[in-house]
Amino acid sequence: MLEGIIRDSMTKQATKTLRREGYLIANIYGKGLENVAAAFKKNEFIKFLRNKETLAFDVKLGGNVLKVVVKEYQKCPLTSELLHVDLMVAQAGVRTSYSIPVKAVGTAKGLKNKGLLMVHTRRIPVKSTIENLPNEIVLDVTNLDTGDNILIRDIQFPANVDCYLDPRVPVVGVIKAK
Repeated sequence: MLEGIIRDSMTKQATKTLRREGYLIANIYGKGLENVAAAFKKNEFIKFLRNKETLAFDVKLGGNVLKVVVKEYQKCPLTSELLHVDLMVAQAGVRTSYSIPVKAVGTAKGLKNKGLLMVHTRRIPVKSTIENLPNEIVLDVTNLDTGDNILIRDIQFPANVDCYLDPRVPVVGVIKAK
């Protein structure tokens, strides 16, 4: 479980001080909940996110345990250093928007014919409750030849999970190498 602190001061100076001390600034929000300004140790946060197995994870703030999902993050354009993260509380029974990662499995036929596997969409936006949400969408690409694509309409989503992308959007495809 990831532990953080609740920020008392919202001033620019306090934020700079926390960043200098190695903290990552975060906002935690949810439907019907009051926003919480928090801070996490940056290195611990990054290690925790890389090793997590589900989209939703628990954070502990001031004695309260919240189940959250990373909604958005900001990086420094020069150094690619993580500056800020928005965490949304995953409430049971509440239908909200999530982004599910796509994982391509297998070796495509088109790769043997000098093709390149292109992942066009790395995350698929869906609307669902946290109980029905899959951790990732696994796509089998073994039957893809050069010029073939897997589109949104070709993916079977679980019950009560709705994708609101255009059905013609390609997710994974094999293109001809030049």
